[in-house]
Amino acid sequence: MTAFDVSERRIWEGRAESYARTFARLCAHTVPALLDAAAVGPGTRMLDVGCGSGSVTAAAVGRGALVRATDAEPGMVELTRRAVPGVDVRCGSLPQLPYKDGEFDAVVANFVLNHVGRPLDALAEMHRITRPGGRVAVTIWQAPGAPGQALIGRAAEAAGLTRPPWLATVDPEHNFPRTREGLCTLLEVAGLDSVRIEAPAWDHRVGAEDWWAGPAAGVAAIGQLVNSRGPAGVAAAKREYDALCTEFAADDGRLALPHVALLARGSRPGG
Repeated sequence: MTAFDVSERRIWEGRAESYARTFARLCAHTVPALLDAAAVGPGTRMLDVGCGSGSVTAAAVGRGALVRATDAEPGMVELTRRAVPGVDVRCGSLPQLPYKDGEFDAVVANFVLNHVGRPLDALAEMHRITRPGGRVAVTIWQAPGAPGQALIGRAAEAAGLTRPPWLATVDPEHNFPRTREGLCTLLEVAGLDSVRIEAPAWDHRVGAEDWWAGPAAGVAAIGQLVNSRGPAGVAAAKREYDALCTEFAADDGRLALPHVALLARGSRPGG
């Protein structure tokens, strides 16, 4: 594993339930489009990589697909097992998954490439376990992102919080531009063809306290930043957050947070 992979394990250990109550609701927005991109329907043999709280797995089962799922975090594995009883869900991490060559008609990963230290190797592994003519579909967060994606980070910066030294970034030799062009090139270099990229954008509507709950609980890298100076730092960031929230206040009292993602699809040659 790279230093980034080790950092990610530390970030997510024991935080599955907190993720399910907070950021999972944001990530679920792209699930229908992701499954459409992979042409998932009745009888499709599909793997959900990085299954998280089980939203992709549940939706695919609802379409009649034959689904298996995997995640690097045992807590996420348990969440998906509870959400979709009877589905084969096991621990596994990119870029080495416990499946045979060409085992699936479709392999999907919803906001998973953001959390691996070797994105190209991760996609190459997804390519390996997809049958010739099968589909791979992934989502990532675009960078630079939409204003709603920066809200918590702005609050942390205004509070004087800095990134903990142990919180690694992807090594430059393994990284790629989080743009349409960068993601398209990554899929093509991984061996996929007929690559298409979309950029779904939406306002995530959520209560201000609900949105704060994830970072306050240490969820994701932003949560580690918010908690980097203990309770005093969290309180300082919360004061800045409360002030910044007025920019995104909606008529119903919730926040309307603009987000933009990238959705890529490609096919394994042959078939």
